[in-house]
Amino acid sequence: MSRRRADSQGSLGPDDEVMPYSDDETDDELEASSEGEAEEPPGVVHVPAEAKPSEIGWKVKANDRPYHHMPEFQKKIFLCIKKSRYSGNAIRTYKYNVLTFLPLNLYEQFKRVANLYFLALLILQIVPDISTLPWYTTLIPLVVVLAITAIKDLVDDLARHRMDKEINNRKCEVLLNGRFQESKWMDIQVGDVVRLKKNDFIPADMLLLSSSNPNSLCYVETAELDGETNLKFKLGLRVTDERLQEQHQLAEFDALIECEEPNNRLDKFTGTMRWQGERYPLDLDNMLLRGCKIRNTETCHGLVIFAGADTKIMRNGGKTRFKRTKIDELMNYMVYTIFVLLLMVSLGLAIGHGFWYQDIGSKSWYLFDGKSQSAAYRGFLSFWGYIIVLNTMVPISLYVSVEVIRLGQSKFINWDLQMYYAEKDTPAKARTTTLNEQLGQIEYIFSDKTGTLTQNIMQFKKCSISGHSYGDPTTAEGVSLDRGRPVDWEWNRYADKKFQFMDNCLVARVRARKDKDATEFFKLLSLCHTVMVEHKDDELVYQAASPDEGALVTAARNFGYVFLSRTQDTITIWEMDQEATYEMLALLDFNSDRKRMSIILKFPDGRIRLYCKGADTVIYERLSPSSRHRDTTQTALDLFANETLRTLCLCYKDISIDDYNAWARKHKEAQLALSDRDAALDRVYEEIEKDLMLIGATAIEDKLQDGVPETIAKLAKADIKLWVLTGDKKETAENIGYSCSLLTDDMKIHYGEDVNEKLTVRQSQRRNDPTASLRNKKKPAEPFFTEPGKNALIITGGWLNEILYEKKKKRRRLRLRRLGRRPPPSSPQDGQPLNDKEKEQRQIDFVNMACECESVICCRVTPKQKANVVSLVKKYKKAVTLSIGDGANDVNMIKTADIGVGISGQEGMQAVMSSDYAFAQFRYLQRLLLVHGRWSYIRMCKFLRYFFFKNFAFTLVHFWYSFFSGYSSQIAFEDWFITLYNLCYSSLPVLLVGLLDQDVNDKLSLKFPQLYLPGQQGTLFNYKNFFVSLFHGIFVSLIIFFIPYGAFLQTMGQDGEAPSDYQSFAVVAATSLIFTVNLQISLDTSFWTFVNCFAVLGSIAIYFGIVFDFHSGGIHVIFPSVFTFTGVASNALRQPYLWLTIILTVGISLLPVICIQFLHKTIWPSEGDKVQKYRKKYELELQEEEKKKAPAFQRGGRSRRSSYAFSHSRGYADLIASGRSIRRRPQARGGLPSSIREAAQGEAENL
Repeated sequence: MSRRRADSQGSLGPDDEVMPYSDDETDDELEASSEGEAEEPPGVVHVPAEAKPSEIGWKVKANDRPYHHMPEFQKKIFLCIKKSRYSGNAIRTYKYNVLTFLPLNLYEQFKRVANLYFLALLILQIVPDISTLPWYTTLIPLVVVLAITAIKDLVDDLARHRMDKEINNRKCEVLLNGRFQESKWMDIQVGDVVRLKKNDFIPADMLLLSSSNPNSLCYVETAELDGETNLKFKLGLRVTDERLQEQHQLAEFDALIECEEPNNRLDKFTGTMRWQGERYPLDLDNMLLRGCKIRNTETCHGLVIFAGADTKIMRNGGKTRFKRTKIDELMNYMVYTIFVLLLMVSLGLAIGHGFWYQDIGSKSWYLFDGKSQSAAYRGFLSFWGYIIVLNTMVPISLYVSVEVIRLGQSKFINWDLQMYYAEKDTPAKARTTTLNEQLGQIEYIFSDKTGTLTQNIMQFKKCSISGHSYGDPTTAEGVSLDRGRPVDWEWNRYADKKFQFMDNCLVARVRARKDKDATEFFKLLSLCHTVMVEHKDDELVYQAASPDEGALVTAARNFGYVFLSRTQDTITIWEMDQEATYEMLALLDFNSDRKRMSIILKFPDGRIRLYCKGADTVIYERLSPSSRHRDTTQTALDLFANETLRTLCLCYKDISIDDYNAWARKHKEAQLALSDRDAALDRVYEEIEKDLMLIGATAIEDKLQDGVPETIAKLAKADIKLWVLTGDKKETAENIGYSCSLLTDDMKIHYGEDVNEKLTVRQSQRRNDPTASLRNKKKPAEPFFTEPGKNALIITGGWLNEILYEKKKKRRRLRLRRLGRRPPPSSPQDGQPLNDKEKEQRQIDFVNMACECESVICCRVTPKQKANVVSLVKKYKKAVTLSIGDGANDVNMIKTADIGVGISGQEGMQAVMSSDYAFAQFRYLQRLLLVHGRWSYIRMCKFLRYFFFKNFAFTLVHFWYSFFSGYSSQIAFEDWFITLYNLCYSSLPVLLVGLLDQDVNDKLSLKFPQLYLPGQQGTLFNYKNFFVSLFHGIFVSLIIFFIPYGAFLQTMGQDGEAPSDYQSFAVVAATSLIFTVNLQISLDTSFWTFVNCFAVLGSIAIYFGIVFDFHSGGIHVIFPSVFTFTGVASNALRQPYLWLTIILTVGISLLPVICIQFLHKTIWPSEGDKVQKYRKKYELELQEEEKKKAPAFQRGGRSRRSSYAFSHSRGYADLIASGRSIRRRPQARGGLPSSIREAAQGEAENL
């Protein structure tokens, strides 16, 4: 079934194949490029201008540390204190040291309004006139809260110290005092010469000077930077390579490097080296970047250009943002609300006290206290007294309880064995303890592709040769099997034992050598490539420019056609049982326009043959009319594409010697062309790559990580949208979109040009009718896609800039600024925004359009663009976002999102170190969100609702009591009860609910993803819930005060005495409160364990234990002024009617709650209630499902083909042809060649 595509044919726009401009592009660079945009007379030849010394701000002198501390390189840091502008190489991510921990931590804690409020309260309690509570009732909880938070911060910071210390203390060899000495990374400085060996990490951004490989070639693995494991190569200048091999030569090296300022551009470097009176240009090919790893190079030497915080990898980290959850923000607003409520209540009671004193207090002789204070002044003192008495409305222990719950939830994530990846011994890791409940509110996920959704491992799965398809399980005789056995490669001593192939028939045909086309097929795969080979411990190790090409050469190797070695103009392979060497006459490398590569070889018998492989769309156009098996191969390609395999066509052509000689002359002329050389070469390549004979097609699987399609499907059911943001090519990203079921055949796909057109139309409508936007402001935006059906968006970085006016506006502004005039207002036709408001509206339109789509894929985007896309959704949708990635190019995106997740796979740890959560496989994301995130959200909401309720119920008893105490700030409870209420009597049960509660178990949470929706909607904790808790607390406080109050009126004990004193009332009310709040949390507990039961009963037992102890005569004798309730508890609690009063109070307090819960679960059940009701049934179904074998994932049909050829990057052809990777180093060096630098154009795909 062919998918639908929305096209705008013929539209002009950005090149989808290239990465857009970097976001660190300087104004100078933009001005320079803007100049090029001005119209020039035809025929003018542009000569690149050499940068003036004054414009170059970064100077590095080799082997001269004092040079970098000269006054001209100093910068002011504070007042007259200056330091060198060149960073040291030590990195620092920790916050505190021994001296700053205490003051800085206390400063940070007191930035919290609640802590500052309680500090002010403590100061008020020291004032005798207004103190109604002893100072220790506030000091003890405040000290406990500050201490617990400080200990947690200290533990977190010690972990950062350890990580920094480990990195800073890594060892490398630095040239000091004329010889190489072992030194720590932290001691490296700009201008040092460093020696690196194979498998060493590069400690700083360095200029490659020389290496042990021919022509200063150095291979690096950039996994830490971009998540790609295929090797890139770097080249030193020829002059440094030839003159800087020995230690004494390096010690005498005194070049001056002038280059760009430190920036975050991973794709660009510009500089100049001045040495011995000559100037040599420098670019990115000459640079070894920090975070990369040296591979296939025994030793190399580099000069440190940028160190520490100035390195590109550190600059790419983006700004570290302080992340807070939505619940945190809501909680703070609620604390402010409580504070306002407290002020209003205190003010009202203070006014009441003023009137009461004027009417009653001043006229009652028995209330005279010997002070001649006015009623107004007494009311003023009463206001502050009630601020102290009612302070528990602002719960001091709230924040520390939240921190304890979050810490526990983080530990559960760390201990979850179902998120442990045994293959790499990698457990899940919660690297922050402050964001757990936010995991239960995610609406948008932004994911990288390479290494996150895919394993970045290519496998040769199937092929078609002469119209016959191979790859399904078969016997050697060709009998198809349902389940086959992998091919036994014991017959091939060169075979890669990890390579698996199920079709024994193809192996038998190749070994029999009776099928000429099969022989040619694998011979082509072993010869037509740009792979490098290394012999390591009698093993062949292939290094390819892309994993696709490595997979094809490995397949040929296992089938008996083994690539052994190559020189500048020969290739040697092992053909079954003999070695053969072919002369390479020309190598026509791959590029994104050609979508194919060819090689012209001279066979040992003198024949000349061209082998070609490429996309079927370009190969079929160039086939000879006499080529066979076109239709059958086309059918096979369709079948392979339906299985989302990456396909490639193989063909050949025999060339006569005369034809080759004529073509070779044209080829040489094109190579020497001074202008438009690439286009000239492409034209020459076209002449030879025609009338080809088709051999067959290959099918490679870009292996997804396990469980990716299932995870995406499950997250979609939870209404979580997944956007893929990748630096890969458009076709590659689209192919993976189909593989992981993000894209389906029933979706209509919209590309950049189509999106731009729709947005422009909407913008024109708005301009033509300005009043329409005002009229429709309150109405929902009109949808962009009015046709029924699903939509998907695939957009490149270039189009993203075009649509959001990111680049054109800046270039235009700079060009006009250079001309010395202000930009005129844009006309509606010029495609520019009229003002910032219109630009913002354009961004809103884009976000609205993207959010209408089922899937969004952004490809060829820079790290900054990834972060910008996340920011747009956060800003305009007010949505909770999560970013997940595995490389340094994902760090900015990870830091920008509300939650950042790092994949700790084989691609390095840069993303993990910047993330909030880390694990090894994408599939663990569903468990992190649907289980841990949902549970954390439910637990935190339940905890907060209950916490506010129990504090209102406790505090407002003082309010009711004030009506009977002349509003005199008298407390209704014993002061020790007030001190210990939140610390001992009611804290443990609610903490355990916050840690352990779950409405349904983890398996049912995954089975029913729709249970996740309440978190996204924020229905479990909001202002409505807050006011429900407030009124619930008011109701309970009313019952707890007035029922004991009524019971104490005109009562008589069984001993003839009436225990109707204030202290007995305080004990009865306190006991009723403790029973009520502990039984209330029992009603709210969904998941009972022994620990919960112990906590509820234990809290009640602790209350009675402490009360009887504090009310004993012994402790009163020791501290007569502190413990004043002597014998009250034992006296009051032996009265049966007081126990009846307590039971009645608790019963009336809980009865409405029980009734409401019953009605909710029977009449208005939530999704969670429904699942709980049939829990046993669903659990049995899950057990049955686990017993059955899971069916194989069925791939959907589609028509995209040749994704390999679209996605494959340029290879090492230029490098091979130049011989720089093969030639041996000359033993004796003569004078310098005329051409100092040979720039190799072949480079692997960038970010």
